[in-house]
Amino acid sequence: MPRIKLTKGEFKKQRDALKQYERYLPTLQLKKQQLQLEILRQLNIFAEKKHSQDQERKLIISWIGLLEDPVISIKPYLIINKITTGLKNIAGVDIPIYENIEFPPAEYDLFMAPLWVDAAIDALRAYVSVEAQLSVIERGLALLKYELRITTQRVNLFEKVKIPEAKENIRLIKIYIGDQLSNAVGRCKIAKRKIEELELEGVGV
Repeated sequence: MPRIKLTKGEFKKQRDALKQYERYLPTLQLKKQQLQLEILRQLNIFAEKKHSQDQERKLIISWIGLLEDPVISIKPYLIINKITTGLKNIAGVDIPIYENIEFPPAEYDLFMAPLWVDAAIDALRAYVSVEAQLSVIERGLALLKYELRITTQRVNLFEKVKIPEAKENIRLIKIYIGDQLSNAVGRCKIAKRKIEELELEGVGV
């Protein structure tokens, strides 16, 4: 701990700093709690969508062999044109929120294409869409976890360092000023007694 000035000015400075720390700490603690809750919520959403995607994958695997049909390739219709996201503010952190995904128009010869093509395109687009949603959630989680780490460090700094340090500094200054006051009072008493003794000696003469 750096050496502090044992003065009334420093006492006021430390007391003001302590008030500021104690006023700011609850805000940080609330932010930390909000971030933790949102991270938990996003993890649950991620798990649900991942489970849904796994179920879709199982269905797709059952007829994936049909995609080898040389008559038509549906790969061009699965290319993502655009993913639209919005923003959601959580405890001062803007995280991306999935809104929409756009694919190129599925234009092919209805007479030449097999009957399963429409269903295959819809199923695979749904799968790709969930993959995009998972990616957006992961980006948001990364931002939330980073902010939580920074906020937790600040909470710990205030709780374990700044507030105890300010309280200890105030205690030391109080002791020093108290000792100085006691010494001053003691010196005053001694001086008063000497004056009284001198006055008595003068009266005796």
